[in-house]
Amino acid sequence: MKKITLIITTTIIMLGQLSAQSVQKSSNKNLEKMNTTKEHYTFKLSDKVTRQKVSFKNRYGIALSGDLYLPKNVGNEKLSALAISGPFGAVKQQSSGLYANQMAERGFAVVAFDPSYTGESGGEPRNVTSPDINTEDFSAAVDFLGLQKNVDRNKIGIIGICGFGGFALNATAIDKRIKAVATTSLYDMTRVMSKGYNDSVTPEQRAKTLEDLSKQRWKDAEAGKPADGPRNLPETLKGDEPQFVKEYFDYYRTPRGFHVNSVNSNGAWLITNPISFMNMPILTYVKEISPRPLLLIAGENAHSRYFSEDIIKIANAPKELMIIPGAVHVDLYDKIDVIPFDKLNDFFSENLK
Repeated sequence: MKKITLIITTTIIMLGQLSAQSVQKSSNKNLEKMNTTKEHYTFKLSDKVTRQKVSFKNRYGIALSGDLYLPKNVGNEKLSALAISGPFGAVKQQSSGLYANQMAERGFAVVAFDPSYTGESGGEPRNVTSPDINTEDFSAAVDFLGLQKNVDRNKIGIIGICGFGGFALNATAIDKRIKAVATTSLYDMTRVMSKGYNDSVTPEQRAKTLEDLSKQRWKDAEAGKPADGPRNLPETLKGDEPQFVKEYFDYYRTPRGFHVNSVNSNGAWLITNPISFMNMPILTYVKEISPRPLLLIAGENAHSRYFSEDIIKIANAPKELMIIPGAVHVDLYDKIDVIPFDKLNDFFSENLK
């Protein structure tokens, strides 16, 4: 078990998945202040916006839980609409809801949703992801938006945050109903799981990971259920973690961004979660987004910046990469004074016509 955990840690590295047995030296003061109710949102609802719970199914029959944000007092006007999800391992009460709140304030109808198998959405087993199904989740949200009487179904765009940036690009390449796409703090989850950060995993390491994951399937079959992997983030920090892990901790494991339903705040992915990501590169057809416009936004100091820079090189026009000076990866999760919402507003207002 320790051996496979080490290998998966090297491969996923998404949150620097650390052993739950980390030495705990930091205090629990922040943890004691965290709101652990499922109804908790990590941001305040705008007084210019309404929010209502909604549900819709993807084409695999999984019921997705979402929040529909609408600007107040719009009358009978048909609105441009957005679907938003992410980051990878987060829920709609965190970043995606914050984005939806901001964009609804600017006049869009917006649905923020929990991906399949996580949060309040359906799917068994829990805490598992799929490059195919999570791409489909975006198209299911477009289905939902296109059926709303106050939405112009010819004016729908999507925003993907972090790992759901990759799924958003993949969905846009496949689903021609999506007229424009933006990502913030983009992660290509299939690339990072199969190759590690900066493509550092060797062929030998990859082969060993696949061997151990394959054997884990027999263990899961014998147990009658899939086993959880190591916690995404530890209860507390030792102090010698990589800087990006400290930044994730500062969001997910403090009152700033904690939510009880979030895998990153409160749980672990299944050990076998990487399997479907290892051989399925989701951004193979990113050129086919064109001629629809693409906007990538990344922090200047984000460890994930290279994902956006690499995609902008291979995508066809129209495309734009916006680098936020001084920002790190998680700054684009919730820092309203850092996230360029006016840019997002201008981008979608111009391209959802």
